[in-house]
Amino acid sequence: MPNVEVLTLSANNISSLEHLANCQHLTELYLRRNDIHNVSELSYLKNLACLKVLWLAENPCCDPDPVKYRLTVLRNLPGLQKLDNQVVTEEELALALEGVEEVINPPGPARAGSTNGHTETDSEYDPLNYSMDKIHAQLGMKPLPRDKFSSSREAGTFLKKKSHTLEAVLLLLKDLDVEELKTVQCATENKLRARSRQKEKIPISQH
Repeated sequence: MPNVEVLTLSANNISSLEHLANCQHLTELYLRRNDIHNVSELSYLKNLACLKVLWLAENPCCDPDPVKYRLTVLRNLPGLQKLDNQVVTEEELALALEGVEEVINPPGPARAGSTNGHTETDSEYDPLNYSMDKIHAQLGMKPLPRDKFSSSREAGTFLKKKSHTLEAVLLLLKDLDVEELKTVQCATENKLRARSRQKEKIPISQH
C-alpha cells in the first residue's frame, strides 16, 4: 500500500482519508461519490509530495459552496495539477493561496483552549506559523522566530499576506530544475544589489 501510485476508490462509502497518509508515492487519487463530510480530512494528504491528481467531487464536503471548496483544496494541496478532472491554473492557485484558510489538523477531539477545532488567536499554534515552519524545515532552514508575528490584528494581516507570497515562492522552487534555479538565484542577487545601492543613496542627516 505505501508504494501505490494510482488509487481508485470511487463509490466505496469512504468517510476518512487517514489510511492514505503513508502512501508517499501516490500520484493520482480518485475518491468520487464517497462519504467524506469534512474537508479537514485533506490534512492526511498534505505530506504526499507526489500527489498531482485528485478527484473528490460528489462528496458531502464539496457542498454547499463548490468555489470555496475548490480553493480550500488547492490551498492545502498546492502541488495538485488537476482537481476533479479540471486542470489547476496559476491564477487559481494564486487566488487559493491568498484567500482561503488552511486546514492544519485532522478532525478529532477538540484541543484544550480551542473552539470548534480552532485554537484561540493568542495561541502559539497559529496556522500561519505552522505552515511556514514546515516549509522552512523541508528546505533545511531555521524555523521563523515567534516574535516576528505580531499579536495585533493589523500586523497579523500584513504578515500573513507577505508570508503567503514567501510560501508560494518556496513551494514553486521545489519544482524547478538546476538551470531554472540558477536563473532565480541570478535574479535574486541582482535584486539584492539594487536594494543595497538604494540604501547607499539615502542621505545621512548631519548634526
